[in-house]
Amino acid sequence: MLLHACAVAGRRLLDSVLPPLCLGCGEIVETPGALCARCWPSFSFISSPHCARCGTPFAEEIETGSLCAACLARPPRFGRARSALVYNDKSRHLVLPFKHGDRTDMARACGQWMARAGADLLAEADLLTPVPLHWRRLFMRRYNQALLLARHVTRATEGPIELVPDLLRRRRWTGSQAGLAASERRHNVSKAFEVHPRWTGKLKGKVVVLVDDVLTTGATAEACARPLLAAGARRVDVLTLARVVRPAL
Repeated sequence: MLLHACAVAGRRLLDSVLPPLCLGCGEIVETPGALCARCWPSFSFISSPHCARCGTPFAEEIETGSLCAACLARPPRFGRARSALVYNDKSRHLVLPFKHGDRTDMARACGQWMARAGADLLAEADLLTPVPLHWRRLFMRRYNQALLLARHVTRATEGPIELVPDLLRRRRWTGSQAGLAASERRHNVSKAFEVHPRWTGKLKGKVVVLVDDVLTTGATAEACARPLLAAGARRVDVLTLARVVRPAL
């Protein structure tokens, strides 16, 4: 009781000196990691209806379990993918500072959004793991944004899910995927990931949830899923903060 009262008093004191700011615009808000009333409607949070496989939102109500045209034409190697936000002009101003601008304070709120968006995946998962960075990129950035998200997803999840930061490792430098077509992205990350030797033989029958910041074409997610499945994982699902939504043709 005393500890709780001290924590509340400490939070109030901190807020009086450094008030919590909206993640979207920087205006003062009531709680840390919140969006103000003006910004909230401008973020496109993803909910049903969406593709049962890749999580692409549908424009109108459709039968539960339906797949999008892309998944029907080329089923992804991962099981299911879920994302909290549509990656657009608004969410880009949240994702990029978090990913490249040392705004690690955003991870808590983003992880909570992801935990809600991926609740169906997390309820069946045994292991949670981030997409790993190559050591050169980690040295330059100083943190792996996917690992920060994974930690907060784990904290926001009820159930016996285990976070394994080193389940995968990146075997080679792949450079940036920005500006590459889907086929070029797949080629760029082909065989770029492997299961860490300390986890060899421990994946049989496990359901793994792979965490990343943005799902674009799914090339990185598939490149990570392949070695996990080859090592015995029963299924690999994907959970990201945001995803690119292609316009319907």
